[in-house]
Amino acid sequence: MAGSRAGARGALVARLRRGLAALALLGLGGCLGGDKQTSASEASGSTSGAATSSTATTDAATSTSTSGTTSTTSSASGTSSTSGAEVCDPVETFGEVPSGDLPECDIWEQDCPPCEKCTPYANEGVSSWSDHGCAPVVARPKQFGEACTMQGSKYSGFDDCDKGLMCWNFNDEGVGYCIGLCVGSRLEPECDYPALCATSGDGIMLICLPLCDPLLQDCPGEDGCRPIGTIMEWVCTLDASGPDAGADGDPCEYANACDPGLLCTEGARVPGCQTIGCCATICDLGKPNTCPLTDQGAECVPYYAMGEAPPGKENVGFCGLP
Repeated sequence: MAGSRAGARGALVARLRRGLAALALLGLGGCLGGDKQTSASEASGSTSGAATSSTATTDAATSTSTSGTTSTTSSASGTSSTSGAEVCDPVETFGEVPSGDLPECDIWEQDCPPCEKCTPYANEGVSSWSDHGCAPVVARPKQFGEACTMQGSKYSGFDDCDKGLMCWNFNDEGVGYCIGLCVGSRLEPECDYPALCATSGDGIMLICLPLCDPLLQDCPGEDGCRPIGTIMEWVCTLDASGPDAGADGDPCEYANACDPGLLCTEGARVPGCQTIGCCATICDLGKPNTCPLTDQGAECVPYYAMGEAPPGKENVGFCGLP
C-alpha cells in the first residue's frame, strides 16, 4: 500500500513539475531571484549565479545611452542625435499596429534603438509568441504590477509596459498587468524583484513569475498563488482551470489547473477524488477548520512535512484527509 501511494505521488509530482506547460508557453527555468540575489537551482541540477548586468531606466521623454557616445538611429518611434546622448520622441499611442515582422533584437541585451524595447511577439501568421522584436515604448509606460493594455493581436508585442516588462495575463479585451522579463544571461538568468525566472523550451518566453504568499493569495490580476515543482516555493501563475473546473475535489493534472486559492494535490488525500490528482483549498493551520468537504472528513492538514517548511510557510496547509 505504501509503495503504491509513493508511486502515485511520484507520478503526480512529475506532472506538477511539468505544470507550467499548461500555461501554454512555459517550462521551469528553475531560477529564484530578487534584488539580484544568487539564483537557486531546480531539480535538474543547473545553477544560476548573481549576474552583474543591469536594466536601463527611462523617463517619460528620453532614453540615454550608458556609453555617452553620439549616434543617430532611425526607428519606428523616431530618434534624433545630440552631443553625448541619444534622444528620441516616444510615441503617445500606438495607433494602428503595423503588420509584418518586427526588427530583430537580443532580449538579454535589450539592444533596440532608444524608446523601443526588445519583447516577445508572434511573427506574422503565427498564433503565439515565436520571436523577439523591437516595439515602441510609450511616453508614459506602465510599471511592474500595473494594469496594461495589449494593442493589436494578443501576441503583437505592442503594449504600454516599460522596457524590460511585458503585458501579461491579459483578457479578451487585451487588459492585463505588467510583468518583468528575466535579466542577466541565458546561462545565469535572474529577476529584478523576488520572482522565479520561468523560460519556455525554445527560449522565446522568459518572464519573472512573482513570488507570493499562499495564505494571502496576493498575486496581481486573476493569477493564483501556487506551489511549483519540488523547489518548495510559491509563485503567481495563470489560472488554467477553465470555467467549469478547478473547484474542491475536481480532477487536476497540472499545477495551475485549480482555481486561485486551491492547489493540485495527491488524489488519495482529497475526499471523493477518483483520479491521481484533485484540487483542494489552501488553508491556515493556525485558524479554525473552515474547509469544504468537512462532512467527508476533510480538515486543514500541513502542506509541508514536519521541519521542512520554509520560514513564514509553517502554517500553510490544504483541505484534505489526515
